Amino acid sequence: MSKQGMSTRVLLVCAAIAVVTGALGGAEGWLSVPVIAAVPFLYGFLLGVHALPGIVAQELFRLPGVALLTHVLAGLVGSAIAPVYIPQFLGTALMFGLIQEGVAALFRYRAWSWWRYLISALIIGAVVAVAVWFAADLAALPGWAQAAYLCLSLLGPVAWTVVGIQIGKALERAGAAPRRRVVRS
Repeated sequence: MSKQGMSTRVLLVCAAIAVVTGALGGAEGWLSVPVIAAVPFLYGFLLGVHALPGIVAQELFRLPGVALLTHVLAGLVGSAIAPVYIPQFLGTALMFGLIQEGVAALFRYRAWSWWRYLISALIIGAVVAVAVWFAADLAALPGWAQAAYLCLSLLGPVAWTVVGIQIGKALERAGAAPRRRVVRS
């Protein structure tokens, strides 16, 4: 990769990841109203699917900017599928992408173990929990549903992050990423 920016290969693979994960995000958008109406405590888990674009891209390329780029592109794809949610998709893309990039930057883009991804997933889960709590008026639910909502909101991004890591590893095995140099000490 050159110092001038991302290679064409990285951009194209990030775009492909965004198409697939954006389609999932668009489907989530159409499912959100019935889920919030019928079983609102599950919504935080469902919303966690939006963690996928950046995690897959980071696991695959381990480069600055790929999470944010892939999230924004996925937000645009999701917006095409569920245009009524354009502001939500783009806001979520920016927020999740910036959180994932921020956590990676804190570790200077050198820590790529599962625990590092878990940190960003838990932060995203906490943000989701607070945002949806107010948007869906979850305070009106019984105590057990509130507790389930909080747990599922934190676990949703974690579960989707684990899925994203596995997808990234599978794409790497399939040859979608450049080979990494093995540094031996």
